[in-house]
Amino acid sequence: MAPFWTAGACRLLAAMGLLNCCSFGWCEASRTSGSVSGESRQEQGPSSLERVKRGWVWNQFFVVEEYTGTEPLYVGKIHTDSDEGEGNIKYTISGEGAGSIFIIDELTGDIHATERLDREEKAFYTLRAQARVLLSNDPLEPESEFVIKVQDINDSEPKFLEGPYIGSVAELSPIGTSVMKVTASDADDPTYGSSARVVYSVLDGEKFFTVDRNTGIIMTAVADLDRETQDRYELVVKATDMAGQLGGLSGSTTVTIVITDVNDNPPRFPQKMYQFSVSEGAAVGTPVGRVIATDADMGDNTDMSYLIKEGGELFKVTTDVDTQEAVVTIKKALDFETKRTHNVVVEAVNKHVDPRFVDLGSFRDQTIVRVSVSDIDEPPIFLPAEGSIMEVQEDAKVGALVGIVTARDPDVKNKPVRFSIDRSTDQDMIFYIDPDSGAITLGKILDRETAGWHNITVKAVEADNHTMTSHSAVSIRILDVNDNPPELATPYEASICEDAKPGQLIHTISVVDRDEPQTGHRFYFTLAPEASSNRHFTLWDVKDNTAGIRTQRSGFNRHEQNVYFLPILVVDSGPPSLSSTGTLTIHVCGCDPEGAIQSCNATAYVMSAALSPGALIALLVCMLILIVLVLLILTLKRHRKGQRMAEDEEDMRDNVIKYNDEGGGEQDTQAYDMSALRNLYDFPEAKSCDSGPDIRSLPQWIQANRVAGGAEGAAAAAAATADFSLFKGYIRKKVEQADADLSVPPYDSFQTYAFEGNSSPALSLSSIHTLSTTSEQDFSYLSDWGPRFRQLAGYYAPGKPEEEGS
Repeated sequence: MAPFWTAGACRLLAAMGLLNCCSFGWCEASRTSGSVSGESRQEQGPSSLERVKRGWVWNQFFVVEEYTGTEPLYVGKIHTDSDEGEGNIKYTISGEGAGSIFIIDELTGDIHATERLDREEKAFYTLRAQARVLLSNDPLEPESEFVIKVQDINDSEPKFLEGPYIGSVAELSPIGTSVMKVTASDADDPTYGSSARVVYSVLDGEKFFTVDRNTGIIMTAVADLDRETQDRYELVVKATDMAGQLGGLSGSTTVTIVITDVNDNPPRFPQKMYQFSVSEGAAVGTPVGRVIATDADMGDNTDMSYLIKEGGELFKVTTDVDTQEAVVTIKKALDFETKRTHNVVVEAVNKHVDPRFVDLGSFRDQTIVRVSVSDIDEPPIFLPAEGSIMEVQEDAKVGALVGIVTARDPDVKNKPVRFSIDRSTDQDMIFYIDPDSGAITLGKILDRETAGWHNITVKAVEADNHTMTSHSAVSIRILDVNDNPPELATPYEASICEDAKPGQLIHTISVVDRDEPQTGHRFYFTLAPEASSNRHFTLWDVKDNTAGIRTQRSGFNRHEQNVYFLPILVVDSGPPSLSSTGTLTIHVCGCDPEGAIQSCNATAYVMSAALSPGALIALLVCMLILIVLVLLILTLKRHRKGQRMAEDEEDMRDNVIKYNDEGGGEQDTQAYDMSALRNLYDFPEAKSCDSGPDIRSLPQWIQANRVAGGAEGAAAAAAATADFSLFKGYIRKKVEQADADLSVPPYDSFQTYAFEGNSSPALSLSSIHTLSTTSEQDFSYLSDWGPRFRQLAGYYAPGKPEEEGS
């Protein structure tokens, strides 16, 4: 199948201005052989060629976009060489837009476009052509694919897809500095004609900026762009297609260019002088005032620092980083009486200076800060202000002048000042001060050895305003006088061997002196006058405030004399010279051949007037040990006595005593404990009763014992009759006392007397059983059995007639 062309390869529609063209070479009906040589045979007519194998030789059609005609637009024609015009073949198409956008005449193969096409929406359509038998609809040949391209016309204007634009450039940039680039897009076909060829131009703002015609790069047109004058510019940039030729389409966009800041302006103080006032009593560091310099720049370019060019002795300046203000503060204390007005020159300097603009001028400015000092009532000031040091001799008399302190009122009025001593620093009242003159005098005798320095505080107040107070420290040094004699450093003791040689050094002594002469100590050593005739030892003054003791002879014998006392006289250098005598104790000891001491006899032939400290300590220790032993013995005895008393009370109260055998007779005291019978009526509780012992609560025979005494009491007891009501009352009283005493547990005593049998003429000895009987038996014979039965006979003795009557 081959395309069919009328009047050659192209058809020109001159009346409609449309071009329809096929691109499959020359539209000749031909037959191609399968061989490479392309053998052919000539058919009828000189222009027809014999085709060995038929194939499609076209692949695309063209159709113009934006067709506005009323009839379908002819696109092209498809045809197969098998179609001999008999009408038995039909043509069909399929693919993009087939049947809707593109239609085909089935018999002729003509293709038409029924809709208006836009290349910017779709540039080409891919379709497939098919030749079929008209009656059977069987494919006559295989499908062949072809393309219909939409031919472009200049129907789209350039567009700035990223606009509006915002750019920036530093102020004072040179001419031609690139600012930014703008780009416009044209939807037309860039491969066909000049429809998509865009050029740029500036419509508004061309005085300050230009744009490259081909690239769209915006550049500065002047070199004096000043942010402080105008900080932004609005440009209108136009893009035109067709390379700017007449009839081309165009589009525009807005470009905002921000002018960025550079440090091209120095700081400036709005005023050349500022005035502030401050009190002279303001503390160091007190702010006096704030000043600020302005800078037309912005951001970090406005950062500045301040410094003082003049007047920095009393004031200092700091920079407030938040407000960029200069803060003037007091550096030293101000004095209205010394100077009332101060002029401080403050300078502001840019921190970040751009070296490109140094030639524009100095990036600093100065102003004057005038500070007026106002007067206040100030306390007195001492001269010198840091305190004073005074000296006085140790032997100065009471009332002697130590020194004078000076203070004055610093105010203009110069009011009188009164002085006093802070007694918390002089509690012993050693010093006094004259309230008017400030003269310090002695109130007590001094002793340098007790306190070498005295530190007191002197207070000064205004005479008519006691709130104005100041204090000063006064240190008083006590100068030494020689009032203490030198003394031996320790109670020296030395030992020598019996075989000591003459001239042998025994000991070296030194002295101490509580005085402290300014020229230093110098001591002189000699033997005391009482030892001048000494033939045993000599003293050697070493001249360095020490002395050595040497032996003068040999042949010491400790059995003859084992201790020597050597008095030594020590004299200081004064003035005046003072002296004292010390004693060196020298022991004679037995030594081995190497000279090591073996033993010393403690018995001295020349006794000292007092015991040595070691002997006193030993004596005191012995006495203390004896006292502790005596106290320990007494404590043990008291403890044993308390245990014995507790045992007796326990025997009386808690024992259950049983007598169930007759024992071995009256003389048998080992069978049982007789202490219970002996102490039967010895009740300690009765003795401790508040009301005292009640003799009437005891049995009558005990009363008779205590009243008559001796043999008469025994006879009366034997004649007394047993009144058992007395026992009941006594027991009842004891029970009541036990019930009333809540601090002790109850104590019960139960005594049993077993029945001895029927053969005994005495029957039962139980006192409990006797109380319940009215026996008339006479038990007086019991008193004949011995002293141990007399008490029992007293219980059963017949009573007197008058008692029975009562």
